[in-house]
Amino acid sequence: MKYYFLVFLFLVLSCKNEKTESSVKIQKVIVIQPLGDFKTEQSQMVFAEIKTINPNVVLRSNISFPENSYYKPRSRYRADSIIKSLRDNIGKDSLIVGLSNHDISTTYKGVKDWGVMGLGYRPGKSCVVSDFRMARKNRNHQFYKVILHELGHTEGLPHCKTKTCLMRDAEGGNHLDEEKDFCENCKSFLIKKGWNLI
Repeated sequence: MKYYFLVFLFLVLSCKNEKTESSVKIQKVIVIQPLGDFKTEQSQMVFAEIKTINPNVVLRSNISFPENSYYKPRSRYRADSIIKSLRDNIGKDSLIVGLSNHDISTTYKGVKDWGVMGLGYRPGKSCVVSDFRMARKNRNHQFYKVILHELGHTEGLPHCKTKTCLMRDAEGGNHLDEEKDFCENCKSFLIKKGWNLI
């Protein structure tokens, strides 16, 4: 009788332990990669902000823009070339966000050189954000919103139709002051990915 009780106890504890392990959320490491002459104090602000949603964050030293990313006719850097280069410089369980003070662009809607505030793979491992096109009065706040937007894409989120959601499509404009937070659906998705969102 004692033997059966011990076997039963072992099975209960094993199942309980297995449940606990599978419910632990694994957070990816977020790597912050300043590009070119991106300002150090701005990098440190981004680092502090991201640390509130994921303690696994690394701030790297500035590196040059990838050689093939400069688009001379418009004095811009190609965002698609940047994210291709960045994705090869991180580990398996990491995401990387490139930070730029220079204008960036990509090919969009038949336009070869469409200026953007950010670009990221969906889903993927890399994104890039520039503050070049943001309002001067609250540039840092807008910049952080775009970083969250692009990181949301890397986690797999599409654009959202909710006008106050951070995943709203810019559609060629700057609606960042209207965007308040992630909507409940987008927030729920990111929480399941391990983000610390209230």
